Amino acid sequence: MYIWLNYNELVSIPMIRILIFIFVVGLFQSCSKDITFENDQKDKELKRLLSSASPTGNYDYYIVPEGTEELSDIPQDPLNELTKDKVELGKLLFYETAFATDAIRSSGMGTYSCASCHIPEAGFRPGAPQGVADGGTGFGINGENRIRNGEYKEDQLDVQSARPLALINVAYVTNTFWNGQFGGTGVNTGTEHLWEQDEALERNHLGYAAIETQNFEGIKTHRINVTKPLADRYGYTEMFDTAFPEVDEAERYSQFTASLAISAYIRTITSAQAPFQNYLRGDDQAMSEKEKKGALLFFGKARCTNCHYEKNLGSMEFHALGVKDMYQRASFNAFETDRRNLGRAGFTGEDDDLYKFRVPQLYNLVDAPFYFHGASKLSLSEVIDYKVAARSENPNVPDSRLSEKFNPVDLTKEEKEALISFISVSLRDPDLVRYKPDRLLSGFCFPNNDYQSKIDLGCN
Repeated sequence: MYIWLNYNELVSIPMIRILIFIFVVGLFQSCSKDITFENDQKDKELKRLLSSASPTGNYDYYIVPEGTEELSDIPQDPLNELTKDKVELGKLLFYETAFATDAIRSSGMGTYSCASCHIPEAGFRPGAPQGVADGGTGFGINGENRIRNGEYKEDQLDVQSARPLALINVAYVTNTFWNGQFGGTGVNTGTEHLWEQDEALERNHLGYAAIETQNFEGIKTHRINVTKPLADRYGYTEMFDTAFPEVDEAERYSQFTASLAISAYIRTITSAQAPFQNYLRGDDQAMSEKEKKGALLFFGKARCTNCHYEKNLGSMEFHALGVKDMYQRASFNAFETDRRNLGRAGFTGEDDDLYKFRVPQLYNLVDAPFYFHGASKLSLSEVIDYKVAARSENPNVPDSRLSEKFNPVDLTKEEKEALISFISVSLRDPDLVRYKPDRLLSGFCFPNNDYQSKIDLGCN
C-alpha cells in the first residue's frame, strides 16, 4: 500500500513509521538531556548556596550523625561522656512513668514522663499547644488529646507557659530554653552575676553544659524522682551500676545521675534520616524538584539562613518577631506578667533583649501544628505568611522592637509552596520512633500511664 506525499515522492507506510520513530526518539533524548542538564545546574546552584551559608564554607557542614550509631560524632559534655550504657538507661528513664512519684495528687502518681511533653511522633514536642505532665490525662493519637485531670486545680498542673522546644539535634545547642538561660558558656559567658536569680540558674555554676544543666532542674520541676528503692523495685539498679560505676553508691540512684543519663539520650536524637540529610550525603534524588526549589529559596531569596544557619538549621541568636505569647490564646497557667514573655530579657533584664527569643531548629516542624513560643500559628503556611509580612501581631511588641533581620520578603504563591515543601518534607525525619524503647522495665504504659492514656495507647 502506498500514499503520495509532497513533491510526488512515493514512500511506504513502514518507512514513515520508522522515520517517525527515529524523530520521536531523538526528540525524547534531546529533552531528556535538557532536563538532566537543568537538574544538574539546579543541584550545583543549591550546593553553592549551601556552602555559602555554611560557617565552614562546605555544604557537608549541615550533615548530622545518626544518633543510634557512632556516639563519638555527637557533641557532648566533657563532664557527661556519652556511653552506650548511659544512653540506654536514659532512653528508658525518658519514657518511664514509674518514677513519676512526686505528683501533686495520688491520681497523678506514676502517670507521666519526660515524653509526655516531648513525643517522638510529634517531633519531640507536645501534640497539643502546651505539654501537660503531672495533672494531665489522655493522649489521643499524637498527644493532641492531653487534657487536665479533673482532680487538679489549674495552678497544680505541671504545664509550661511557653511551648516546649523540640529535642531534635539539641546536641548542637549551647544554651537551652527560649531565652538561653541554661549553660554557663556560649552566649552566657559573662552573665555569672545573673545566676543567683533563682535556684535553677544557680545550676550554671556546676560547670555542666546546657542540656545537662537544664535537666538537673527539669527532672525536679517535672516531679520525677529516682531513688534506690524505686530502682530496685522496677529493675533499674543494674543499669545504673553499669552506666555510673564511678559514682558513689550513695548517689548513684538519684535525680542527679538520672538527669545525666536522660541528657545523654537526648543528645543522640538527630534528624539523620531526613531527605535533606540524604541529599547532603550524596543522593541527588532524595529531594523532589519542588523541594529543591524550596531549598534554593531557603538558602537564597527567602533569606531564611540569615538566622537559621547552624548545623541544626537554628542558631544561638535571639530575635524579636512580635508573635503572640501563650497567655494570649486559650491555655493553662499562662499570664501576662510571666517573665518568659520577655524573651532573652527575662533572663538578662536588659532592655535591648526585650521580646527576643532563641532561633529554634527546623526539623520535623510539620509533626505538630503549633508554632512559635506562644503556639500562635497553626500551620507552616501561617508561619511563612507571617515571616514574609514581617509585622508584629503582639500589641506588647511595637514594630520598632522587631529584629533588624526581620524584613518583608516578596514570594509568589508557587515560591511559598516550594518553600513549605522543603521544610515539611525534606526536613522531616520519617522515623523518629527509632528513638523509642520497645518496652519499659516497669512494664508500665508510656509516655503516659493514666487510665485514659492506657485506652488511647492500647496498653494492657
